[in-house]
Amino acid sequence: MRIIVQKFGGTSLSTSQAKEHVIQHIKRERDNGYAVVVVVSAIGRRGDPYATDTLLDQLQPYGHAIDLKERDMLLSCGELISATLIGAQIRAEGIPALVLSGGEAGIETDEEYGSAKIIAIKPERILKALEAGHVVVVTGFQGMTKHGAVTTLGRGGSDTSATALGAALKAEIVDIYTDVNGILTADPKLVSDAKPIAQVSYAEICHMAREGAKVVHPRAVEIAQQARIPVRIRSTFSNEEGTLVQDAAWEHNEHAVLDRHVTGIAYAKGITQLYVSGTDERKHDPQLIFETLANHQISVDFINVSASHSIFTVQAEQNRIAYTLLQERGFHVLLNDECAKISIIGGGMNGQPGVMARIVAALTKENIPILQSADSNAAIWVLVKEEYMSKALTALHSTFDLNR
Repeated sequence: MRIIVQKFGGTSLSTSQAKEHVIQHIKRERDNGYAVVVVVSAIGRRGDPYATDTLLDQLQPYGHAIDLKERDMLLSCGELISATLIGAQIRAEGIPALVLSGGEAGIETDEEYGSAKIIAIKPERILKALEAGHVVVVTGFQGMTKHGAVTTLGRGGSDTSATALGAALKAEIVDIYTDVNGILTADPKLVSDAKPIAQVSYAEICHMAREGAKVVHPRAVEIAQQARIPVRIRSTFSNEEGTLVQDAAWEHNEHAVLDRHVTGIAYAKGITQLYVSGTDERKHDPQLIFETLANHQISVDFINVSASHSIFTVQAEQNRIAYTLLQERGFHVLLNDECAKISIIGGGMNGQPGVMARIVAALTKENIPILQSADSNAAIWVLVKEEYMSKALTALHSTFDLNR
């Protein structure tokens, strides 16, 4: 039995016209010989009546009075509504369908309400329905504890549900449908000549997702990578195949030619750089610096530590509390706010000389100072002032020929 998992996001379900596209995608894959599992998110986005953020907003007046377990019960309602409506529409087309909640689909999680982790998936009920010719519709974003309590999987939870089900069912492919046709080389709102990317590796898409390209959740990609299941990022409103995510070509084919070093460029703004050093009363103590921040749930990034000082970044909304905490410990602290992190991403950069030289040359030509840099096997990051972000993205996009 050839199985495909199709995940549809909130915008794919928000109008009758969008839902017609959903039905056509399901029909096409059935005609192609697939047994189809459909995973759905809640309908729409914040402001729409059943969107997850709208449901969450209902709890704001109650502050800490809401129980986390009960909150998950509320947040799970959006997907239940989506699944029930899509299931009814599929049956109205003369196609047998079975609608299952996450728990009914066999998704077992731990008890970390609001951000539960999947422990196991028992897919027997799904497989039995697929063998009987049903399209199986599963609520994304949720599972169930061994004690029968509903849990939610946190941000990107429906993507996670889809790839986890794909792994458990040994699906041929997982299609993630959104309102854009795949991954682009850069944000088209900032880089006018951004181009679609036909194929990326798991590592590349994880970097893109973490650094601002919010088309798919990195947690979902990591599950697909472990199971070696290809993922396609596709548009609900098109039949184009979008972006294929799978092992890098050179892992499968020793004769494949990788003629690109950089795949795409992402960014994150709203970042503050902190420079922390010792004083006459307090010597530079990296352990105390980072323990202080960790104890107050402040996440740090872009970390450079030397004998005399530590440089790192925090999210802008946490910069003042970080500044105050470290000053109270006796450190000298300088803030550099309104920064942006530019991510140059590509599996072909690993071991390739000259990539950083091209980055520096491109930004120097535009008179853009680099405040910090870091790298990994599949990414190089540079920190710049936010006022230069758009110019930096455009310059780097052109430098690496991503507009071709």
